[in-house]
Amino acid sequence: MLWFLCPVPLQVDGLFIIGWMYLPPHDPHVDDPMRFKPLFRIHLMERKCATVECMYGHKGPHNGHIQIVKKDEFSTKCNQTDHHRMSGGRQEEFRTWLREEWGRTLEDIFHEHMQELILMKFIYTSQYDNCLTYRRIYLPPSSPDDLIQPGLFKGTYGSHGLEIVMLSFHGKKAKGTKITGDPNIPAGQQTVEIDLAHPLQLPDIENLRDFSELSRIVLEVQEQVRREEQEREQRQEEEEHSHQAASQPASPLGGEGAEGEETAAGAEGTTQDKAPASQPFVLPIGVISRNEDYPRSCRICFYGTGLIAGHGFTSPERTPGMFVLFDDDRFGFIWLELKSFSLYSRIKVSFQNAQAPSREAFDEMLKNIQSLAT
Repeated sequence: MLWFLCPVPLQVDGLFIIGWMYLPPHDPHVDDPMRFKPLFRIHLMERKCATVECMYGHKGPHNGHIQIVKKDEFSTKCNQTDHHRMSGGRQEEFRTWLREEWGRTLEDIFHEHMQELILMKFIYTSQYDNCLTYRRIYLPPSSPDDLIQPGLFKGTYGSHGLEIVMLSFHGKKAKGTKITGDPNIPAGQQTVEIDLAHPLQLPDIENLRDFSELSRIVLEVQEQVRREEQEREQRQEEEEHSHQAASQPASPLGGEGAEGEETAAGAEGTTQDKAPASQPFVLPIGVISRNEDYPRSCRICFYGTGLIAGHGFTSPERTPGMFVLFDDDRFGFIWLELKSFSLYSRIKVSFQNAQAPSREAFDEMLKNIQSLAT
């Protein structure tokens, strides 16, 4: 499954409509621009006829097929998959893919586990080269209260390379949804969730280098969040009992209780204050980062959770971490359990007419792509 933003990936060029694949830059250079690769081409003919050509592979355009599945969804199929194959077999295809997608050779990768993960990603992606389905996605709506402008970001994911994530804001939560996936976490899953109601106070720069100190801070907030969730569930149960009691004749005390609840809800719904001035930042010793060129100052940090899983999206679980806002175009996430750091940089491609028609339409789209991923 691929997602498309119209009309940019579907570009009209004379008598052709060309479908482009947007690829992140080579790992780990998140600040580099996106790369583009043609996937299919529709040749518009007279009398409403058209021919479809597959552009995948290294042997030039060849015969393909396109089908409209339903509104905002279509599929393409290659009718000559031999054009995708190379004379040297899968080994040559893997080396070519590695050179084009990662900008390196197999000899450059010394770590055996990393070689295994990269090979798995090659197998994972190449099995869909003959038949692809596309569904429309929307860019997230923005609000003046948002921490930064929502949108698409390139992010480092260890040995999986760079992946594309959509950052969106939902009241007191911010969500990072994978637009591209890997053998562990597929596209459509919520890779990170940021709790904007729980900012983290960083220690001084020397103590920040101590991973155990950072871990202590994050886990204390995790415990606080757990207690608040329990209290919230308890209040909901009490409200349900109160609602049942309200079906009986109202008492004078009922109005006062409702007013108190409204006040509490209003206090809980207050927006987060603006971020303070920047503060020094450094990764704790022992935290692995694919990109050492991360900013050395940040605006604000929040408690968050990240989704991890085994190969094939087995045993998925949300684990604690820290969201780090560097500036308007970059943020990071420290995966506590993995002792790993992901750096994200904004995709600065201009997408026209890709905004969601409403907040409800965007939320529905997020639900749909996550259900497809599971």
